[in-house]
Amino acid sequence: MIALIRLLFFLLLAELVMYLLIRSYLRSVRREELEKEFDRRHPEIRGPSPERQRFIARSMRGFDRTIRSRLVGLVFVLPTIAVIAIVIAVNSN
Repeated sequence: MIALIRLLFFLLLAELVMYLLIRSYLRSVRREELEKEFDRRHPEIRGPSPERQRFIARSMRGFDRTIRSRLVGLVFVLPTIAVIAIVIAVNSN
């Protein structure tokens, strides 16, 4: 039982690291898309500007509510269920 608890602890720790990496990657990709979109819409305002920062901040708030950002949470659920199912299958024999 102690081994199972230790396994789950390290599994959750690894899942947390992966979650943070995937989330930061998705956010950076979305931010790049928003920067390009702003530059395309406003060719006269190139580079960092207050208007661009407000546009990106407002759009990123909306991104946190999208299905893509919420699906990253499956990084916690799926491996945990798989490990528990494997442990139960191995121990039942």
